[in-house]
Amino acid sequence: MSITPIDDDTIARLLTDWLPEQRWFAGKGLELAGVRISRREVFLDDPEVLVEHLLVDVEVDGRPQRYQVPIATAAELPGDRRTFPLTPEGASPVVYDGLRDPRSTESLLRHLAGQDEVGGLRFRLVPGATLPGPTWGRLLEGEQSNSSLVFGDDLMVKVFRLVQPGVNPDVELHAALAERECPAVAALRGWVELDDDTVGDTGAGPTTLAMAQEFMAGAADGWAMATASVRDLFAEADLLAEEVGTDFADESFRLGAAVAQVHEDLAAATGVGTRDGTDLVASMRARLDAAVAEVPELAGFADAARTVFDEVAGSGPVRVHRIHGDLHLGQTLRVPDRWIVIDFEGEPAAPLAERRVADAPARDVAGILRSLDYAAQHTLVGVEDRQLRFRAREWRDRNVDAFCTGYAEVRASDPRETGALLRAYTLDKALYEVVYETRNRPGWVAVPMGAVERILTAG
Repeated sequence: MSITPIDDDTIARLLTDWLPEQRWFAGKGLELAGVRISRREVFLDDPEVLVEHLLVDVEVDGRPQRYQVPIATAAELPGDRRTFPLTPEGASPVVYDGLRDPRSTESLLRHLAGQDEVGGLRFRLVPGATLPGPTWGRLLEGEQSNSSLVFGDDLMVKVFRLVQPGVNPDVELHAALAERECPAVAALRGWVELDDDTVGDTGAGPTTLAMAQEFMAGAADGWAMATASVRDLFAEADLLAEEVGTDFADESFRLGAAVAQVHEDLAAATGVGTRDGTDLVASMRARLDAAVAEVPELAGFADAARTVFDEVAGSGPVRVHRIHGDLHLGQTLRVPDRWIVIDFEGEPAAPLAERRVADAPARDVAGILRSLDYAAQHTLVGVEDRQLRFRAREWRDRNVDAFCTGYAEVRASDPRETGALLRAYTLDKALYEVVYETRNRPGWVAVPMGAVERILTAG
């Protein structure tokens, strides 16, 4: 071994300070304690760098979490790269994020191409999948719950940072959709898995650590497109939304059709069942109680919200199948000929078993409808201009209708006709947003709070 590894206790101390600073760390603002390295294996032993694969157990606010943390140890940092070192400036050797070392990422691609097994990590390829030639991967920046490496211009490897035992739904559902040849998703190329004996006998099978899929170079982000449309509308004071050159309604229609196609294919691939309405709203009721306890301003809406949930509970069985589970405009991409839905992982902080439970497709629809509302109003936080607020509502309502119409053309089921079910899911999402904004962006809380009031007075 060319580079001497730093001992576990030192690495654990370094991680205690380093983890909370990472964008993908799920416990920001909460107490971090009990950092422990549960698994440590050599991934690459190069004369100039040692790359190790770590699974790290932590306690966040008293709750256990496990993270995947590849680390690199070298005499010096690789030049001209944002390396996010664990060690302080001037330290020797230096320890830094292993996904930011070009030799490490090139090795990852090589092992994937060879379907190798390295230190217990198994690299798997979908039959017939193609990969670019040897090259290093560049990390996508931005707010992400995982770390995504792009190789060449057509392969992305997503490394799941928060790890739970079992097959990740992102791999599972992409594989199911690939069997249906669903046009609204990127092609699955492969994955990395591990039989992790440090989690005990869970019966979960292999644990997914990473996923390789087609990268859509040049794709436009759905959120960016929608908000650009809103900005252009505000700049054209004398035009209606439909008269602005960047009117988004046609795109909302196509997006609705794409989401409906994903739902059709998931239903066919994973099966359709029913869940009792009482079961569906149990978690909604619990979240409502928790939200009221944390945000007292919601107390005045609590009884009306419970009435919406009660209506669903009394409606009998509800048709369910596997869905996306965390859908919003930021989980969509526009490529030249179609919309693509991405990130089928579900809510990363939720237990894996919970993310794999069949649910009503209305949850995904509600996620997009709430996202359209945010796109319309996010620039108006603190703005009292009544004309702009009217135009924002016009844009939102136009695009909500277009999305639902597009959805109905594929599924022959109009979300607007599902009554209390869609209201319940949309309300549940808005309540979640009130709590989120209260914790993270108090100045924005008026956006979801206004939605809660609108949803409860519309019926």
